[in-house]
Amino acid sequence: MKELLIVGSDHNGLEQKKYIKNILKKKFSIIDVGNYDFKEKTDYNDPANQLSRIMEDNPRARGILLCGTGVGMSIVSNKRKKIRSVLAHSVLVAKKSRDHNDSNVLCLGTWINNKHNNLKIISAWMNTQFGEGRHVRRVEKIDNRKKYSISLINGVFDLLHPGHLELLNFAKSISRKLVVAINSDVSTKKIKGKDRPINNEIDRKYALLNISHVDEVVIFNETKPTNIIKIIKPDVIIRGDDFKASTVRKRDNIPSKIDIKIFQKKIGYSTTKIINKINEVDKRK
Repeated sequence: MKELLIVGSDHNGLEQKKYIKNILKKKFSIIDVGNYDFKEKTDYNDPANQLSRIMEDNPRARGILLCGTGVGMSIVSNKRKKIRSVLAHSVLVAKKSRDHNDSNVLCLGTWINNKHNNLKIISAWMNTQFGEGRHVRRVEKIDNRKKYSISLINGVFDLLHPGHLELLNFAKSISRKLVVAINSDVSTKKIKGKDRPINNEIDRKYALLNISHVDEVVIFNETKPTNIIKIIKPDVIIRGDDFKASTVRKRDNIPSKIDIKIFQKKIGYSTTKIINKINEVDKRK
């Protein structure tokens, strides 16, 4: 299935839009929100708003807007929810807006660049992935409303450390309710080995429930959270940065309607390091 791309322009951007559509239609399923007629003078507000409304209902879609400078399109589209619009007059800006800002709408100026240069900017923007990591926290702060009803974090949560607390804090900051799903003692041994967990499942649950950010803790027996995700039906799943979102989605069979946010963990903290340090101290005694 082709990725959905919404395009729009005013009368100043129509010629380039037609050229760009003809090239991109082979790869994308395209919705054109206007302008359609060179004789019709179109306020840039109208196609920008129409594109943004469609994207609010299709969060995985991307958009391209063209006007004389791209400025008007950028200002209007960025007023809408779920839109991160970039005004890009260069390849570098287009790439960085994807890598650092996870932009989903590209605004172009047809008075600034000819169709060939704008096509290069589009190609760079389309082919650059969101960098995730430290950028996830920054992008989520762009819209400080609690966007999600339920967020889910899963893991062992054996020995709690500041890295865990930062992860929980971030998850709660973007959702009204935070559910933590922890591996049972049986499944933890399958994942971590016979000497784990250090703390049993009841103690781990109790510790997490005493953290103010956590609304509920559930215990699951499988090594993967696939079944517990089906039961809880979260809007978003937050994971540490051991893997990319695409890898997590495929490995845990997470439906496309559930968002995945990869949070960059606090450097230097891990349960394994804590255990190793304790073991080293014991050996010296």
